[in-house]
Amino acid sequence: MSVHPNTQAVRIQTERTNEKEHSTPLFLTSSFCFNDAEEMRAAFAEENDNNIYSRFSNPTVQEFIDKMCALEGAEAGFATASGMSAIFGTFMAFLNSGDHLLSCSSVFGSTHTIITKYFKRWNIEYSYADIRKPETWEALIRSSTKMIYVETPTNPGLDIVDMEWLGQLSKKHNIILVVDNCFATPVLQKPVQYGADLVLHSATKWLDGQGRVLGGIVVGKEKLIRELYLFCRNTGPSLSPFNAWVLSKSLETLDVRIQRHCDNAEALVQALEGHPKLNWIRYPFHPSHPMYAIAQKQMTRGGGLVTFDLKGGVESGKKFMDALKMLSLTSNLGDSRSIASHPASTTHSKLTGPEQLEVGITPGLIRISVGLEYSGDIINDILQALEQC
Repeated sequence: MSVHPNTQAVRIQTERTNEKEHSTPLFLTSSFCFNDAEEMRAAFAEENDNNIYSRFSNPTVQEFIDKMCALEGAEAGFATASGMSAIFGTFMAFLNSGDHLLSCSSVFGSTHTIITKYFKRWNIEYSYADIRKPETWEALIRSSTKMIYVETPTNPGLDIVDMEWLGQLSKKHNIILVVDNCFATPVLQKPVQYGADLVLHSATKWLDGQGRVLGGIVVGKEKLIRELYLFCRNTGPSLSPFNAWVLSKSLETLDVRIQRHCDNAEALVQALEGHPKLNWIRYPFHPSHPMYAIAQKQMTRGGGLVTFDLKGGVESGKKFMDALKMLSLTSNLGDSRSIASHPASTTHSKLTGPEQLEVGITPGLIRISVGLEYSGDIINDILQALEQC
């Protein structure tokens, strides 16, 4: 019987043990035993599917991977200890000395650090492309370009990449297309449908949804995941079984949570529209968004993140943050609790002023990760904080 991916996220489960448990079991073990020497030999020779060591594979981790593959429509996957280990592992598994990476310029701060600071150690070159000028991308492709890497929506500017166009571009030049789908989640968009070869997530964010555990995952074409697996198996960024168990249970409520996040985000945008303390509001499904038409084409809803620019710049940003009474001040996002952050002084502080502006980070930019609280309480806290800045 064919079932919806949201049903699979609830029903995919590790094979029931002799205890006949209803909730999925947790295999909290570092290694696995064998009945005899021949079975052990065959496992190491990959002649059977036996688990060997939890750095290689683990049933609880595999359950989380299987659910994510179902949700994203991907062939295979590999889970990692954090979102950044998923990103770094993807870079290192496929980029060699002399290769070139083409990336959107709007990327998470730690991703930017890897690209700009550490790539030079391995003689890997890169070019940053402007999401707002897609006509300039093809000219940046070289014979040595092996990967195109994008976030959509981007962090924190919420710019949107046209994945259908980018999928065609990467296919034309035979380049691996990697999409960070962290902000949208597979509930709102599925990059594989538009030609992405690999899709990755910081599972720490919306996938967990309650700010409890770290985790990362990459899903996509089986052949590429096999290469990633071999690299990560030997370098060790494996996801802990306990965190995988938490994340697998979290996926059972992912669709329900994301819909509520979207409801609250839409209510917040409506309440803030035209506010005299703001220069602008940015939300993918608001008609004022410059990529509104693209967002509507490839996303089902706008997501749980809202950004706005305060008049008064950095000082107004500090006053706003300090005036909040309910919202949390933390660098995380995708939590059940609403969160406010000031990217210019935190997550993207490693960028220079001009670099921040290039990727849409203004001095007064505030990013709100809209939580699951009653929408009126979220709105009231933000409105009273705005009055004080």
